[in-house]
Amino acid sequence: MANPLKQLAGQTMIYGLSTILARVINFLFVPIYTRLLSPESYGVVTEFMAYIAVLQVMLVLGLETGCFRFANKEGVDPKKVYSSAFVTVFCVSATFLALMLAFATPIASSLGYAGYESCIMYMGGILALDSITAILFAKLRQETKAFKFAILKTVKIVTETAANLVLFLWFPSHVDSAPWLLNFIPATPDFSYVIFSIFISCVVCGLLFMPDFFKLSFSLDTKLIRQMLAYSLPLMIAALPGVVNDFLDRILFRYFDTNADAWRSSLGLYQAAVKLAVIMNLFIQMFRYAAEPFFFRQSREKGSVKLYADVQEYFTAFCGLVFLGVILYIDIIALILGPQFREAVGIVPIMLLSYMILGMLFNVSMWYKLSGKTNVAVWITLSGLAVTALVIVLFMPKFSYWAAAYGHLASYLVMFIISAVLGAKYYPIPYRWGRLLMIFVLMGAAYGASLLIDSTLFAGFTIQTASAGQIASKLGIHTVLILAYMAGAWKLIRR
Repeated sequence: MANPLKQLAGQTMIYGLSTILARVINFLFVPIYTRLLSPESYGVVTEFMAYIAVLQVMLVLGLETGCFRFANKEGVDPKKVYSSAFVTVFCVSATFLALMLAFATPIASSLGYAGYESCIMYMGGILALDSITAILFAKLRQETKAFKFAILKTVKIVTETAANLVLFLWFPSHVDSAPWLLNFIPATPDFSYVIFSIFISCVVCGLLFMPDFFKLSFSLDTKLIRQMLAYSLPLMIAALPGVVNDFLDRILFRYFDTNADAWRSSLGLYQAAVKLAVIMNLFIQMFRYAAEPFFFRQSREKGSVKLYADVQEYFTAFCGLVFLGVILYIDIIALILGPQFREAVGIVPIMLLSYMILGMLFNVSMWYKLSGKTNVAVWITLSGLAVTALVIVLFMPKFSYWAAAYGHLASYLVMFIISAVLGAKYYPIPYRWGRLLMIFVLMGAAYGASLLIDSTLFAGFTIQTASAGQIASKLGIHTVLILAYMAGAWKLIRR
């Protein structure tokens, strides 16, 4: 078993690196976007990305997982599996793209983007190309070609990065050098630059896949594809609530924000603040890559449930450190954002806490994966989606992006509680809830102490006007509070 497990661990790292690289680069572009785009324009980017995330799940039809299932089935030809899946997704995506091209003008007008029909077309191209290449990426995973997978993903990321840099930093002052680009984007930077950059990266990725494309037989086994869709479509339907839950708030700003005329600006401010909390989300993503195979690997070992409980404690304690590290140095970290975007920084603690609960939810939700009761996941996710929608509909008209932030927190908390209660019944894990609660108490104490000290010693403090001595004093005190938390958390979980 050693070699297969070692291979799995190595491939997990390779697959994970390209995903994490994409998130890191996306985060590094925040200073550019929030300085060269207005909050309204950045809000439009956010809305488009929400539509893309939801529609992409639908267009692939769950066939990525379906391919894995049937390609490993005895008596089934893997070539027929991937050819049938590719032809199906290609036809669906091509039809979708044709509709987007044909109805770009009415779609743009109905969304309030008249004159930006090209962005609707780019979005159609992005979705079509990503859906088609998703099957080819799945084929690489099936063939354990992890390096090729990572290289192609990295090239796609680098292409998008380069396109953004050229368009935002070079093109506006060198329009005469590349006038042909005016057929695709305006001379002044706006949200279309971001959408066009993503489209370029999808085209490059598609071209790189051409050799693999021509290796397919393009045959459609109707009997096989019916069986695959019968297996895959429920997976797609099951995945939708989770994706919608993550992006529903972005979509509903249009309908429920406090200021109906400025909802795009509110969405842009919200998204910029959420980006500051992505540090927590990045850690959780890295943890998931390592933890999921680890949990399954340990499930056959004696004492595994106690180990799962220990992992939850260490994970929660480290998340607490990330929370305090961001919040207590927020004066410095907030400088990542352009000045126009800093008014929404107040929601960062809420989003950090939301992502922390989400990470803990991943741990407690392992029970239904380990016990095979995966159908429960749909109902847990639907309950979270209902909470998100309810909070946004009731409170966003009055509290704008604050409602979106608290909607995530309430949603993840409800899902966490439901999963923990069901897990205790069907797959008991001896979580020490008292210790976990004490970690939150230690976090709250450090955060509360920082607020009290700041209001007493650093009233009216701003990083722009403070002296070097004031900055050093404040950061020094906050560092002491973080060290105190670390000492308390370490003592708590080691006893």
